[in-house]
Amino acid sequence: MKKTPFRLTPYQVQWLLIVGFSTVGYAIYVRYLAIEFSQTSLACDAGLQTMLCKTRSLATYLFRNSVFGVVALIIAILHVIRPSIVLLTGGLIAAFVFGDRGVKAVATGPTDAGAEPSAAVLRMIGSISQSGQEKR
Repeated sequence: MKKTPFRLTPYQVQWLLIVGFSTVGYAIYVRYLAIEFSQTSLACDAGLQTMLCKTRSLATYLFRNSVFGVVALIIAILHVIRPSIVLLTGGLIAAFVFGDRGVKAVATGPTDAGAEPSAAVLRMIGSISQSGQEKR
């Protein structure tokens, strides 16, 4: 019995694009307008009981206990065993919400420019990342 490879249909690709952009948008919203925004943080820490504060406390609890990473790892293992669009969508969501350790980009320059511009960009990104780590 020949196993057919896992290939996405155009509708599934569109679904993943919608889910991916929505997830990234909501993750950015929660991170920068609920967790890191000082007025919201102070209000939530003072005891404000809004949906935004509850979402903030849930997200910080799940992040501190590495739930997003564990879920992404479990979904990735299940997706390797039996690929499906449901597992791919769940893994995409968990990877985007995983925080600084989730999806990463590597800065590269044009091949004819040599390694110097790429190294400068990587040093700049590293310094921004390190300064962000100090604030936490």
